[in-house]
Formats: sequence, C-alpha cells, structure tokens
Amino acid sequence: MSWAALLLAAALLVGASPAGVARLSRRSASANARSSPAPSGDLLAVASSLDVLAACLSSGMAVATAAAAAGATAPRPLADVLIRAASLLALGADSATAWSESGSQHSTNRDTRMAALQRLARRSASSGAALAGGVADLADEARLDAGDEAKAAAERASVLIAGPLGLCYLPAFVCLGIVPVIAGLATDVMKSGVL
Repeated sequence: MSWAALLLAAALLVGASPAGVARLSRRSASANARSSPAPSGDLLAVASSLDVLAACLSSGMAVATAAAAAGATAPRPLADVLIRAASLLALGADSATAWSESGSQHSTNRDTRMAALQRLARRSASSGAALAGGVADLADEARLDAGDEAKAAAERASVLIAGPLGLCYLPAFVCLGIVPVIAGLATDVMKSGVL
C-alpha cells in the first residue's frame, strides 16, 4: 500500500503536463528495463497495478498521468501498454490511437486483461463511461483468476503427493499390519494340527 501511496504522490507532484508525464514515463520505462518488479504472469501484480490505475482515475487524475503512475510498478506487458498509452496521450494523440492494440509489442501472446483494458479505455473515451469502475472490475477478475490458479495448483500438488505417499505407506502397512496377522493365524493353524 505504501508503494501505491508514493506513486500517487509522485503523480500528483508531476501533474498532468505533457513534459511531466513524458519525464515520468521515461523514468519508469528505464526502471522497468533494469528490473521488472513482478513476473509477467503474476496475476496479483496485475491486479494491484489495475487497482492503482483505478484509484488514480477515481481521484480525478488525468488518464495519461494515471496510466504513467500505474505503469511504473506494473508487470512488464501491462507496463508497456500503460506507459505507451500515457506517452501518446501526453503528446496529444486521441484515445483510439493511444490505446490501440496494434502498437503493442506483445500482440501475439497477449493477456486478455490488457486487451480488455484497452477496449475499456477506447470505449470510455468515445462514450464518456467511467473508466475507473471498469478497471476496478478488471482487477477483481484478475484476483479471482489468481485464486483459481492457486486452487488448481494445490489440487495438482495433492494428486502428485499421493503417489509417493502411497508407495511409502502401502509397503509399511502390509509389513506391519497384514503380515503379523497372517503369521499369527498361520501359527495358530499349525499348532492346532488342522494342516
């Protein structure tokens, strides 16, 4: 939460001037080039970046400034989309151009959340619909998907653990549980003279 507050404060200090947004996007792009703050497949990092974007937009920040602030800590593919859109919006491009999917570097292996964010931003610019609510819904969906992936991984782990445990405990059960019972019964049968 403290990173989000720091980013929000930095974005407010920079303001909505094109020079400030371009400066912030250059800094965040160089920081992302050095080290990505989260793996690109981390859905919780995507959700927190979308939450930062929604919070910035809800506070009344310009879309370009909010996208630059959220792009500073977003995972690599989302950061590229946000910083590209922030830079183009700061330079005066229309929203359809800034949020287009054709300029994305990851157009072949794209995340559906980024495509949904771009469609939502283009629709918001043309119809005037609130962008913050849709972005918050995307963040909620990303969190739900992260929970589903964690649950599926736990189920896979439980299935994979069952095999080795069965291989260890089954022989022990046979040796310590069944063999003594059969040996005891065999001893009793041999002493009784039935065989």
